[in-house]
Amino acid sequence: MAIFDTVQSEGRIDEMIESVFSMKLSVGGDWGYEQSSATIIYASELPLPQLEHTLASMRAHLEMSLMPGKEERYGSINLNESGREAYREKGKLFHRVRYDLTAMKETLYNHFVNEYKEGYGKDDFDMAEHFRRRKEAALERSVEQWFEIRDEGLSR
Repeated sequence: MAIFDTVQSEGRIDEMIESVFSMKLSVGGDWGYEQSSATIIYASELPLPQLEHTLASMRAHLEMSLMPGKEERYGSINLNESGREAYREKGKLFHRVRYDLTAMKETLYNHFVNEYKEGYGKDDFDMAEHFRRRKEAALERSVEQWFEIRDEGLSR
Protein backbone atom coordinates (compact mmCIF):
# COMPACT_ATOMS: atom_id res chain seq x y z
CA MET A 1 0.00 0.00 0.00
CA ALA A 2 1.35 3.39 -0.98
CA ILE A 3 1.96 5.83 1.84
CA PHE A 4 1.54 9.54 1.23
CA ASP A 5 2.96 12.45 3.18
CA THR A 6 0.45 14.73 4.84
CA VAL A 7 0.14 18.26 3.56
CA GLN A 8 1.83 20.75 5.85
CA SER A 9 0.44 24.25 5.69
CA GLU A 10 3.23 26.76 5.70
CA GLY A 11 1.05 29.71 6.57
CA ARG A 12 -2.55 30.29 5.70
CA ILE A 13 -4.43 27.47 3.94
CA ASP A 14 -6.50 29.95 1.87
CA GLU A 15 -3.29 31.50 0.50
CA MET A 16 -1.91 28.06 -0.37
CA ILE A 17 -5.14 27.17 -2.19
CA GLU A 18 -5.09 30.43 -4.12
CA SER A 19 -1.43 29.98 -5.04
CA VAL A 20 -1.66 26.33 -6.12
CA PHE A 21 -5.24 26.05 -7.44
CA SER A 22 -6.03 29.69 -8.37
CA MET A 23 -9.19 29.66 -6.23
CA LYS A 24 -10.19 32.12 -3.54
CA LEU A 25 -12.02 30.31 -0.75
CA SER A 26 -13.14 31.58 2.63
CA VAL A 27 -11.37 28.86 4.62
CA GLY A 28 -8.76 28.58 7.35
CA GLY A 29 -7.33 26.12 9.80
CA ASP A 30 -5.40 23.18 8.42
CA TRP A 31 -5.92 20.18 6.12
CA GLY A 32 -8.30 18.27 8.40
CA TYR A 33 -6.42 15.06 9.13
CA GLU A 34 -7.85 15.18 12.66
CA GLN A 35 -10.57 17.14 14.43
CA SER A 36 -7.90 19.32 16.08
CA SER A 37 -6.57 20.29 12.63
CA ALA A 38 -9.93 20.70 10.91
CA THR A 39 -10.31 22.76 7.76
CA ILE A 40 -12.41 25.75 8.83
CA ILE A 41 -15.12 26.83 6.41
CA TYR A 42 -16.15 30.43 7.01
CA ALA A 43 -18.46 31.00 4.05
CA SER A 44 -19.25 29.64 0.60
CA GLU A 45 -21.50 30.20 -2.34
CA LEU A 46 -21.18 26.47 -3.11
CA PRO A 47 -23.35 23.90 -1.35
CA LEU A 48 -21.40 22.69 1.68
CA PRO A 49 -20.90 19.05 0.52
CA GLN A 50 -19.56 20.34 -2.81
CA LEU A 51 -17.08 22.67 -1.10
CA GLU A 52 -15.97 19.89 1.26
CA HIS A 53 -15.45 17.57 -1.73
CA THR A 54 -13.45 20.29 -3.51
CA LEU A 55 -11.20 20.76 -0.47
CA ALA A 56 -10.71 16.99 -0.08
CA SER A 57 -9.83 16.74 -3.78
CA MET A 58 -7.28 19.54 -3.39
CA ARG A 59 -5.68 17.76 -0.44
CA ALA A 60 -5.54 14.48 -2.40
CA HIS A 61 -3.94 16.20 -5.40
CA LEU A 62 -1.34 17.84 -3.18
CA GLU A 63 -0.53 14.52 -1.43
CA MET A 64 -0.55 12.29 -4.48
CA SER A 65 0.42 14.44 -7.45
CA LEU A 66 2.15 17.65 -6.46
CA MET A 67 4.31 16.60 -3.49
CA PRO A 68 5.80 13.23 -4.59
CA GLY A 69 8.73 12.89 -6.97
CA LYS A 70 8.03 12.46 -10.69
CA GLU A 71 7.98 8.64 -10.68
CA GLU A 72 5.75 8.48 -7.60
CA ARG A 73 3.04 10.85 -8.80
CA TYR A 74 -0.56 9.75 -9.25
CA GLY A 75 -3.11 10.96 -11.78
CA SER A 76 -6.76 10.24 -12.50
CA ILE A 77 -7.54 11.02 -8.85
CA ASN A 78 -11.25 10.66 -8.07
CA LEU A 79 -13.08 10.92 -4.77
CA ASN A 80 -16.56 9.75 -3.88
CA GLU A 81 -18.16 10.51 -0.55
CA SER A 82 -18.83 7.31 1.39
CA GLY A 83 -20.07 8.70 4.69
CA ARG A 84 -20.38 11.73 6.91
CA GLU A 85 -21.02 12.53 10.52
CA ALA A 86 -21.76 15.85 12.20
CA TYR A 87 -20.54 16.66 15.71
CA ARG A 88 -21.24 19.56 18.03
CA GLU A 89 -18.53 20.21 20.54
CA LYS A 90 -18.15 23.28 22.75
CA GLY A 91 -20.53 25.23 20.53
CA LYS A 92 -18.68 24.32 17.33
CA LEU A 93 -20.03 22.27 14.41
CA PHE A 94 -17.72 19.68 12.85
CA HIS A 95 -18.18 17.38 9.86
CA ARG A 96 -16.11 14.23 9.53
CA VAL A 97 -16.43 13.15 5.91
CA ARG A 98 -15.13 9.87 4.46
CA TYR A 99 -14.18 9.48 0.83
CA ASP A 100 -13.33 6.46 -1.28
CA LEU A 101 -10.51 7.50 -3.55
CA THR A 102 -9.11 5.92 -6.71
CA ALA A 103 -5.97 6.96 -8.56
CA MET A 104 -3.33 5.55 -10.84
CA LYS A 105 0.40 6.12 -11.12
CA GLU A 106 0.75 8.99 -13.57
CA THR A 107 3.10 7.08 -15.90
CA LEU A 108 0.73 4.12 -16.03
CA TYR A 109 -2.28 6.36 -16.50
CA ASN A 110 -0.59 8.09 -19.44
CA HIS A 111 0.14 4.67 -20.95
CA PHE A 112 -3.54 3.68 -20.70
CA VAL A 113 -4.67 7.00 -22.22
CA ASN A 114 -2.31 6.55 -25.17
CA GLU A 115 -3.36 2.92 -25.59
CA TYR A 116 -7.00 3.99 -25.69
CA LYS A 117 -6.32 6.79 -28.20
CA GLU A 118 -4.38 4.46 -30.48
CA GLY A 119 -6.81 1.55 -30.21
CA TYR A 120 -10.21 3.24 -30.17
CA GLY A 121 -12.26 2.31 -33.22
CA LYS A 122 -9.92 -0.46 -34.35
CA ASP A 123 -11.32 -3.98 -34.71
CA ASP A 124 -8.58 -5.60 -32.65
CA PHE A 125 -8.94 -3.19 -29.69
CA ASP A 126 -10.72 -4.93 -26.81
CA MET A 127 -12.23 -2.01 -24.93
CA ALA A 128 -13.63 -4.19 -22.14
CA GLU A 129 -10.20 -5.74 -21.56
CA HIS A 130 -8.58 -2.29 -21.63
CA PHE A 131 -10.90 -0.96 -18.91
CA ARG A 132 -10.58 -4.17 -16.85
CA ARG A 133 -6.78 -3.77 -16.78
CA ARG A 134 -7.16 -0.07 -16.05
CA LYS A 135 -9.40 -0.81 -13.08
CA GLU A 136 -6.99 -3.45 -11.77
CA ALA A 137 -4.11 -0.95 -12.00
CA ALA A 138 -5.92 1.68 -9.92
CA LEU A 139 -5.01 2.36 -6.32
CA GLU A 140 -7.99 2.42 -3.96
CA ARG A 141 -7.90 4.06 -0.57
CA SER A 142 -10.28 5.50 1.98
CA VAL A 143 -9.57 8.88 3.53
CA GLU A 144 -11.39 11.17 5.92
CA GLN A 145 -11.27 14.89 6.37
CA TRP A 146 -12.49 17.02 9.24
CA PHE A 147 -14.23 20.33 8.64
CA GLU A 148 -15.28 22.97 11.15
CA ILE A 149 -18.30 24.88 9.93
CA ARG A 150 -18.28 28.47 11.16
CA ASP A 151 -21.14 30.08 9.20
CA GLU A 152 -24.50 28.53 10.04
CA GLY A 153 -25.93 30.27 6.95
CA LEU A 154 -23.93 28.14 4.54
CA SER A 155 -25.79 26.45 1.72
CA ARG A 156 -26.24 22.80 2.64
